[in-house]
Amino acid sequence: MKDDRSNLFHRGEEFVNVLRRGAEFTKEVLQENERLRRRLAEVEEQQQSAARDPHEWAKLRVELLSRITRLEEENRTFRERLSEVEEENRRFADRYVEIEEENNNLANLYVASYQLHSTLDIDEVVKIVIEIVINLIGAEVFGIYLLDDRDQHLKVVAAEGVDRTVLPSCLLGSGELGRAVAAGETMCGDTTRSDDFSKPIVVIPLHVGKRPIGAIALYSLLQQKDGFSALDHELFNVLGGHAATALFASRLYSQSERKLNTIQGFLDLLAQ
Repeated sequence: MKDDRSNLFHRGEEFVNVLRRGAEFTKEVLQENERLRRRLAEVEEQQQSAARDPHEWAKLRVELLSRITRLEEENRTFRERLSEVEEENRRFADRYVEIEEENNNLANLYVASYQLHSTLDIDEVVKIVIEIVINLIGAEVFGIYLLDDRDQHLKVVAAEGVDRTVLPSCLLGSGELGRAVAAGETMCGDTTRSDDFSKPIVVIPLHVGKRPIGAIALYSLLQQKDGFSALDHELFNVLGGHAATALFASRLYSQSERKLNTIQGFLDLLAQ
């Protein structure tokens, strides 16, 4: 019974509060209506006064036109500022995409560099170099050359997008490929597809120190690749150093393994 009375009391309180808030809201509405009526009366009085006095009407008209002009100017300024902000946001968005792409490429390059130095199998190294050139540089047709120390010729050891037998070998220091390798400087020309395999569009010389090891020659790019960025040129330099070191080390290892096997076979023959 006591609980019922308590509930009834609280409900009564809530009802009173609702009525009080309703009364306050009604009072605010009435006050706002009164303010609007006074403002309307002032405007009507100004219009009547202007209608009675042509000079006052002209003054009011000039004032209104001035205010409209000022508002239009403010609106134009706001629109210009809005356009500037939108353009700035677009530049930030584009730059963010570029930075994100650069970070992804650098991360991929780090992984690729690690892979290059994780094996001494020359076939594996060549395969990794091919993947890097396709995925990071965006080349479609290219060849990997190694220098033959015996006759100083750059000979194709792997190719992508074309049969390796189609790519010509060349003498170190001869032709665009040979001169770029001899000079140790990346040659980057027109990115238009080159069907003349004696004239690559890019030559990345592979050097260990000042010693030429070979080269990566690009002849065409993937369809979505329309040129080279500053990051691409950095990739050329980094790739030239890492790929050269990996290929040089794997070739030395392969040669030493063959010599070791020959010596071991000779010793086994003597032991018989």
